[in-house]
Amino acid sequence: MENLKGKVAYITGGSKGIGFGIAKKLVDAGMKVAISGRTLKTVKKAAEYLEINENVLALASDVTKIEDEQIAISTIIEKWGKVDVVLANAGVGHFAPIDQMSSDNWNAMINTNLNGVFHTLKASVEALKKSKGYYITLASLAGTNFFANGAGYNATKYGVVGFTQAAMLDLRQYDVKVSTIMPGSVSTEFAGNSPSDKDAWKIQPEDIGELVLDLLKMHPRTLPSKIEVRPTRPDKKLS
Repeated sequence: MENLKGKVAYITGGSKGIGFGIAKKLVDAGMKVAISGRTLKTVKKAAEYLEINENVLALASDVTKIEDEQIAISTIIEKWGKVDVVLANAGVGHFAPIDQMSSDNWNAMINTNLNGVFHTLKASVEALKKSKGYYITLASLAGTNFFANGAGYNATKYGVVGFTQAAMLDLRQYDVKVSTIMPGSVSTEFAGNSPSDKDAWKIQPEDIGELVLDLLKMHPRTLPSKIEVRPTRPDKKLS
């Protein structure tokens, strides 16, 4: 997939944070990009920042509902005829000691972070087989590096890593590439954070976008199935 111009990508949770950072890099590389989120108004506003032309499509989709993802994929194919790259990025985080974790917050993470990844792949897998495309999940170092107050989030990201690695083995016979990216600290609005100059030491969303571009440009014979990425100097500003 070395020549990306005209390739079609779909990014869940693409209206902000990592998803938006990836979308911006793909649009700049000449790709056609569909981004989705639960609220169409928010997604449309993000799409306007990306590029106001036929290369950007805003979609409303709740990844916890497979029907929404099926409609999203069908809409992309109707508009552009194919899907080459799918990035399962939508995610939520609720953090509390396990004895204080509510069932609602637990289920919200399972439904979005884990079920959502399955729904996105299930809805797009036949299109990816046709295009010999690429499916990428956004997991987290929290999928292997566990911490107090993170039982629910750790569990879902651990599940995403396992799901993605197994899906990679299932789909490579169809020449469909599958990878998972596991970032450490990224400067986003995730879990109520507010990015600021104090976050300069963190990975930036556009850095993940550059990483995705590197994956897409890699020779078809080579598959980095699991990528861990960290800040170079944790908790310190970079001059």
